[in-house]
Amino acid sequence: MVPCPFAAATVLLLFRAGVLGFPLGQGPHSTTGCGYKSCPETQPTMLNVHLVPHTHDDVGWLKTVDQYYYGERNDIQHAGVQYILDSVVEQLQQDPARRFIYVETAFFFRWWRQQNAETRKIVTELVNQGRLEFVNGGWCMSDEATTHYSAVIDQMTLGLRFLNDTFGPCARPRVAWHIDPFGHAREHASMFAQMGYDGFFFGRLDYQDKKRRMEARDMEMLWRASESLAPPTADLFTGVLPNGYNPPAGFCWDQSCSDPPIQDDPNLEDYNVDTIVQKFLKVANDQAALYRTNHIIMTMGSDFQYENANLWYKNLDKLIRYVNAQQSQGSKVNVLYSTPSCYLQELHRANLTWSVKTDDFFPYADNAHDFWTGYFSSRPALKIYERISNSLLQVCNQLEVLGGPSSRRGPHGDGDSETLRRAMAVAQHHDAVSGTEKQHVANDYAKRLAIGSAHCQVLVSNALSKLSGSDAPRVYCESLNISVCPLTESSDEFSVTVYNPLSRPVGWAVRLPVNGTRYSVTDPSGREVDSQVLPVSQATKDIRRDRGHATNELVFQAQAPPMGFRTYSVSLLQNWPPRAPPLPGAPLFLKNKYLSVTFDPDTGLLSSLSNLETKQTVQLKQNFYWYNASMGNAESLQPSGAYIFRPNSSTPVPVSLTAKTRSLQNPVVQEVYQQFGSWVSQVVRLYEDSRELELEWTVGPVPVRDLFGKEVITRLDTSINSSGLFYTDSNGREVLERRRDFRPTWVLKQTEPIAGNYYPVNSRIYIKDGEQQLTVVTDRSQGGSSIQDGSLEIMLHRRLLLDDYRGVGEALSEPGEYGDGLVARGRLLLTLAPPAAAAETHRPLAESLVLQPLLSLQAGRLHPNALLEFSGLQAALPPAVHLLTVSQWDGDSVLLRLEHQFQVKESQTHSQPVTVNLQKLFSTLTVVGVSEMSLAANQWKDEMTRMDWKGSTGEKPLQKEQRDPSTWEVTLKPMEIRTFLLHIRR
Repeated sequence: MVPCPFAAATVLLLFRAGVLGFPLGQGPHSTTGCGYKSCPETQPTMLNVHLVPHTHDDVGWLKTVDQYYYGERNDIQHAGVQYILDSVVEQLQQDPARRFIYVETAFFFRWWRQQNAETRKIVTELVNQGRLEFVNGGWCMSDEATTHYSAVIDQMTLGLRFLNDTFGPCARPRVAWHIDPFGHAREHASMFAQMGYDGFFFGRLDYQDKKRRMEARDMEMLWRASESLAPPTADLFTGVLPNGYNPPAGFCWDQSCSDPPIQDDPNLEDYNVDTIVQKFLKVANDQAALYRTNHIIMTMGSDFQYENANLWYKNLDKLIRYVNAQQSQGSKVNVLYSTPSCYLQELHRANLTWSVKTDDFFPYADNAHDFWTGYFSSRPALKIYERISNSLLQVCNQLEVLGGPSSRRGPHGDGDSETLRRAMAVAQHHDAVSGTEKQHVANDYAKRLAIGSAHCQVLVSNALSKLSGSDAPRVYCESLNISVCPLTESSDEFSVTVYNPLSRPVGWAVRLPVNGTRYSVTDPSGREVDSQVLPVSQATKDIRRDRGHATNELVFQAQAPPMGFRTYSVSLLQNWPPRAPPLPGAPLFLKNKYLSVTFDPDTGLLSSLSNLETKQTVQLKQNFYWYNASMGNAESLQPSGAYIFRPNSSTPVPVSLTAKTRSLQNPVVQEVYQQFGSWVSQVVRLYEDSRELELEWTVGPVPVRDLFGKEVITRLDTSINSSGLFYTDSNGREVLERRRDFRPTWVLKQTEPIAGNYYPVNSRIYIKDGEQQLTVVTDRSQGGSSIQDGSLEIMLHRRLLLDDYRGVGEALSEPGEYGDGLVARGRLLLTLAPPAAAAETHRPLAESLVLQPLLSLQAGRLHPNALLEFSGLQAALPPAVHLLTVSQWDGDSVLLRLEHQFQVKESQTHSQPVTVNLQKLFSTLTVVGVSEMSLAANQWKDEMTRMDWKGSTGEKPLQKEQRDPSTWEVTLKPMEIRTFLLHIRR
């Protein structure tokens, strides 16, 4: 607990005692038998086999979340989660030795709400006795390649809070459990460590890596998941499960399995106890040869199993009884019901020194030609919608705090943030934002985000009404990227409110569809703002078809204060002649005071980019290509699909060798329109005060009449000498170095030179040499690589004709709104700078795309007494500090996360500790109490304990105690996130 002035001490103590549902350290019932204390005894002189009954319940995949829960559409897949939980609870009551683990809180939350008091009492006792154990505990088991760290933290917080509020500390998971995601990100391990987990188990890793680890008995390790956070802050014990997440072959006893049950009546013809016991002993001893202790783990379950839990438990009871009976005959194998945390505890007791891993587990391949790198880019429209929804949720959370209770029930109706929070949490699932679900499931994810967004928009409207004093209806135009907004298209007078969720001021280019030719735009002080009216491009008209009728776009540069809004007034000016359209053949040259861009006059392609401040120029050619998707060949039958990227050639096909161009220049923005064919176009855009070059690409519908699926990329070929190295972010945070055709952990035998070099790009990718760094910032998660020195490529779109045999059972060929194929549009931002200074550019730039300003519009004139400018902060935070979370917790308590967004040694200026005063943070809220929490906000920080592990690089230095300079001031070190629960007074 952070000390506080005497006047607030009583408030603070009361605040901390009950704010997490049950006071920490207590629960609804006795907690003496839960957690590690509840673990069964083992035999120190024997091989202990920890049987872990479990089910893996995808939060949507082949069926929607609802269909999986209720057991609907069993013609697609037989699965009904409600019956699994019913059956398991019934069977756990039959024998106190039985155990079960559960993972997906999204499903358990639904089930719990439907139970009567008697069932809830039974389940609570099972949790308190450690017989029903929650592992992972987030709303879902998130994807690790295509998720952003802020959304992952949110979904983990949502699930863990429900468990804590419902059961108390006995439900707190000790183990992170990612048995199905398709590769593993270092940032996820770092987050799990900071959330207080003692260990992490997963099922999938590259087949070459697994082979080496099995031979070296290196299946368990210490993952040092940050180069910036002092050990052991981001250290996490990590184990690879032996059979993915399935039982050993021959020991599956679910209704979906075909293995024979244990038939133990010797009077019957099919008696098989001796055969099964001997087979199990061999399996156990073979597995033990791959691991380092006298403890091994076996996952006894799989996808949506235990719907009839009696089948599993009846056979597991027999297996334990008959295998352990062999001990009287000299057997040294001891079998027991267990959990991952109990297994982890035994590994900790072994007190061994473990190997240390510092890289990540990407890319993942399960065979020589089967690289799971396609899903980095699958379903690009869903990926951007998830990212935009995350930005809206953060705005919604902030305004719920700033607007107070009236934001939920106000002049615009009842709104809430919870609906979008849950929809976003579901979208983090490893078959959601990853793009690896069936089409009808992808539609359902998008629908949930849309419903949640509508709830948040009502809340935002109410909060802005409270803060501004204007109750006029607000409109949110969600199709501005294709120039559709009925209000601006038909109004002569309206206002635009720009809300900025960042903790620093931002400039943002506002582009609104209009039908007038001249407009007046004024800021809150009545000053005229430079604006221009540009014609809507033909490419945009082709995409939107009949959804809008604007002929022009109004463009102006808006400024918004930190965590606040600014409102601009827009009025049509009459009797002005229309502006001339972009001219073909005009000089292809863009220049402002920061950047200069040239184009090849013969091809119309980009040819150079210059930073005028540093006097650097890089030769830069950019074009669009596609890889023909493999449909299988003599070398391997593996085709490309939703998961797998496998081109049939290492040489991509250019969409066109030239681009038809038109150029437009005015004082606000300069644009070059490039048409590369009927289905690919781009706008190269430079705003007047911008230090980055914008590439707005449009791809689709991808043609497949030639019977080839296509993987569409953009490639930037430069004069930078990158020496086989490139750099990508991990879940939007720390940056990892990548080396072409290389893995830090093992000697790679490269079998797919393109797909085997692709990595997830959540927000940025770059190449550099000693003088220059070219950074590409993306607006969504995509796959990217550097296949040749000086080159960067990013996959933008995929349309395929075959399923890739990984279970989804559909080709990835999205129909789009009109059924002729999906059209995707997005933005890439390019910066050029010396490597030492580049971080100071690309980190804030990436942050501004993740948390974009929200535009709301009101028709007519503004209320004369309306407040047109507001900031929720007393002052902008230092450049190194990011306001990661501001959200309502309970009553007068607010969850706050402050993040240092620079790595150690990344920036001479910003990679230093920074101090923030919490009492001087907000402009309209007074902080009267504060307690620090774990990253997931389910433990008090000063009560959080974790297991210590020894790594082969030597003893870990103990992290020095965090010492803040004063009562209310908190210091952030590079890459540190600190989480606080604030008690506020309005």
